[in-house]
Amino acid sequence: MMLKTTASIASIMCLSAVANAAQLNIESATDWGGTVDGYPASNAIDGSTAWASRWKASNGDSENLELDLGSVQSITDVAVAWGKGDDRTHRFEIRTLADESSNSWTKVYSGTSSGLSETYENYDVTDIDARWVRIKIFENSDGDEYTNIKEVRIYGGESTDPGNGDNDYGLDASQPPSYNFDLWDWYLSVPTDTDGSGTADSIKEDALNNGYESQYFYTADDGGMVFECTVGGYKTSSNTSYTRTELREMLRRGDTSVGTSSAENNWAFSSIPSSSQSDFGGIDGEMKATLAVNKVTTTASSTEQNGRIVIGQIHAENNEPIRLYYHKLPGNSNGAVYFAHETSSSDGGNETWYNLLGSMVDSSGEISSTSNPSAGMALDEHFSYQITVEGDDLTVIISQNGSQLAKKTVDMSGSGYDDADNYMYFKAGLYLQDKTGDDDDYAKVTFYELTNTHDNYGY
Repeated sequence: MMLKTTASIASIMCLSAVANAAQLNIESATDWGGTVDGYPASNAIDGSTAWASRWKASNGDSENLELDLGSVQSITDVAVAWGKGDDRTHRFEIRTLADESSNSWTKVYSGTSSGLSETYENYDVTDIDARWVRIKIFENSDGDEYTNIKEVRIYGGESTDPGNGDNDYGLDASQPPSYNFDLWDWYLSVPTDTDGSGTADSIKEDALNNGYESQYFYTADDGGMVFECTVGGYKTSSNTSYTRTELREMLRRGDTSVGTSSAENNWAFSSIPSSSQSDFGGIDGEMKATLAVNKVTTTASSTEQNGRIVIGQIHAENNEPIRLYYHKLPGNSNGAVYFAHETSSSDGGNETWYNLLGSMVDSSGEISSTSNPSAGMALDEHFSYQITVEGDDLTVIISQNGSQLAKKTVDMSGSGYDDADNYMYFKAGLYLQDKTGDDDDYAKVTFYELTNTHDNYGY
């Protein structure tokens, strides 16, 4: 069982989509006693889903969070980002009040959270006109006396924002990526050099989650998280041939006293000795993403590089158990999706390649077909990937609209990742695979969902 979903986006676990609904302004938040010092009710409406900025309360058999809209408004949905919501369920109810003098609260929802996500879960409440919303939490499945809520949103009426009106992901196009996505588990590499180091800039967790945006990383008109990268940008090191705008997983969640390469900040496969597993920040892992590739490069001098990008990875200390590719050639309407598995070696491992959508590469990674992959994905077409490791099994699934399109499991028992010296981290975003195209040629990818999950990882 995966215990911790740490980087996630609004409504990935939603119980019903908030379609054509406007997010209502919450003027204030209070509670009915039991708040822990340093974690006031106002934290639940401050726009941050960071763990440090949560409402935390303990009040015996139940805790109550009360939200004031300032005036009576039409309410259709309530979304809650539960703290530790991916390793425990919460039994709760939602009540509303229109007239303070009557003190007659109406129950509009009663249920239990999924226990699968720390991101926003949307609850389709009984449509009602009200000013106050009260979330009453009775218990959680872990038996913990505390309730933690990272953020609450309330929706109602119809959206007048064309950037959100057709958005099925619950994202706010007016906000930076860190508002829609919990990015405390990541830092970002961008192909600029603002510090004059000669290498690409790294945007660490604190800056990334403080509203960071740039020409290479920003919120799209539909609320998605955009990654752009040019061929001629700065690279992360002298040993790297390609540029990137890419997230690197950081399990320390902003605690910079924990080193980037430390076991605590990374994870390992459960095939390592059990005596070493407690050293790591997590064991085994799963990353899920929904995205659309919007543009690929077209000016490279080789078929191998033209239009090829990496959209997800597992990176070990020296090698890459998986690189997941999208590859669209000029003249083709669709792009292929395939991946490479690299064995562990300090001087470069052996690679085996696997087609998922289309048959573009052979097992050695050579381009075997340049024809249009009829089963591939077009630019701007939304699709999802899931990368899962359980022990020696590496599984990749491609899906669309809830239907599985492709699945491949690789047996890694002979890949050399079963020793305690191999630490792992996920990467997601845009890793350009073109080094010969025009300097100003670029690729663009938009992510709509992103979660990373590990055993034995929790705060």
